[in-house]
Amino acid sequence: MSDAAILDKVIKNVRVVRPKHEAVERLDLGIKDGKFACIERDISPDRAKDLLDAQNLLGFPGVIDAHMHIGIYQPLDQDALTESRAAAMGGVTTSLNYIRTGQYYLNKGGPYKAFFPEALSLSAGKFFVDYGYHIAPISGQHIDEMQWLFDQHGVSSFKIFMFYGGYGLHGLSDQQNLFLMINKEERYDFAHFEFIMRGLTKLRERYPEANDFISLSLHCEVAEILSAYTKIVEGDRTLTGLRAYSAARPPHSEGLAIFIAAYLAHETNCANINLLHLSSRKAVEAALMMDAAFPHINFKREVTVGHLLLDVDAPTGKWAKVNPPIRPRADVDYLWQTVLNGQIDWIVSDHACCSAEQKASLKDPDNIWLAKSGFGGTEYLLSGVFSEGGKRGLSYPRMAELLCWNPAQRFGLLEKGDIAIGYDADLVLLDPNESFVVRAEDSESQQGYSPFEGLELTGRVKRTFLRGNLIYDQGEIIGSPSGRYLKRPYGVGLKG
Repeated sequence: MSDAAILDKVIKNVRVVRPKHEAVERLDLGIKDGKFACIERDISPDRAKDLLDAQNLLGFPGVIDAHMHIGIYQPLDQDALTESRAAAMGGVTTSLNYIRTGQYYLNKGGPYKAFFPEALSLSAGKFFVDYGYHIAPISGQHIDEMQWLFDQHGVSSFKIFMFYGGYGLHGLSDQQNLFLMINKEERYDFAHFEFIMRGLTKLRERYPEANDFISLSLHCEVAEILSAYTKIVEGDRTLTGLRAYSAARPPHSEGLAIFIAAYLAHETNCANINLLHLSSRKAVEAALMMDAAFPHINFKREVTVGHLLLDVDAPTGKWAKVNPPIRPRADVDYLWQTVLNGQIDWIVSDHACCSAEQKASLKDPDNIWLAKSGFGGTEYLLSGVFSEGGKRGLSYPRMAELLCWNPAQRFGLLEKGDIAIGYDADLVLLDPNESFVVRAEDSESQQGYSPFEGLELTGRVKRTFLRGNLIYDQGEIIGSPSGRYLKRPYGVGLKG
């Protein structure tokens, strides 16, 4: 037998789940040089340097968590180390992280030509999973740097936080220029958003071969609506906790922001728009209306596992504070229906590790207004979708599309998101019958609590492989960080 026929690893008896494939087949997977090299019903053990029996567990492509935040509440290098461990335990093999200048993250303003190389340096050797970054142009100078970011660092996705111009990260604020660390003459407003879109259109024109993978993501809430309703709700003693926070950031604020963003995209011919973490019926309905109104704009719609598993009556209360807010049960059920209808493109965690000491006010720990926004949850992304989606009739291949294939295609990760010859051998082995109760103490995250505490989920990740290497094995992280920074488009030769 030739050396070429010898495989680095063979994983036998995998019930392979693939996007775009209706059948779940029992197959053997052969891996060589970090890629899937052979997929057959029976690969001879003689061809394997290393042999593993999956014992008929489900095999999903490595999950792509396309919306995470690393370094927002603790130093970036520290956060990358611990939170990518949490990702690995949940079957996530690629982490795409939103980052910006200003307070939090590196706590620096200024140009990305200084900021981003520092972020990459802090990231190197710290991730247990492969990783990339989405970047938010906060100042006018950053718009001019988008070409450099794409050229030099393969950053093909950018972000707008629509509420930042006049509302704080955690509540009311009149200090947004200080928060964003931009000059007092600058404005983070609709005009700035328009110019970002025009800059992105120019970038796509300059690189037509990458047109499909250059996109703009938007956090859609309107600051003026949030400010007005927060003042009203804070004065209403009948509303407390998550229900109050949801009322203070009402769903129509999401809908209005989506209308504005969509028209600006139409005006600027900004063709690839990602509507992030849609949390409510009104938000999704607005997104679908804009899809119909502007068919030449390629809209993608995202929801989070938090908005699919939690509602305003969640017993974890303040620990589940996030932007946009957790919503009433009727919104949760509507989001699931749109997932089942094929109207949602991908599901993410929006993971932002915020320790208990930072999350809640020491003086008034139950005060929802004083709690920080955001929480971790990447470790429960696959299990959460598998458990609740399975109850509602979501098929395994559709789960693979939502968690793997669709984000890979949108964000230019063309050697990820599938179990196929030539693709990165990123694989998750999941036991579909094992149930477990979420306990923060069992997580690799350094957060110390979970908004999902006490939820029983069915479908447990048993092993995670990154490019053929075992990085998580039945409760233990294996080895040292081996995640690579992914310049995008990644694997252009595999289009389609």
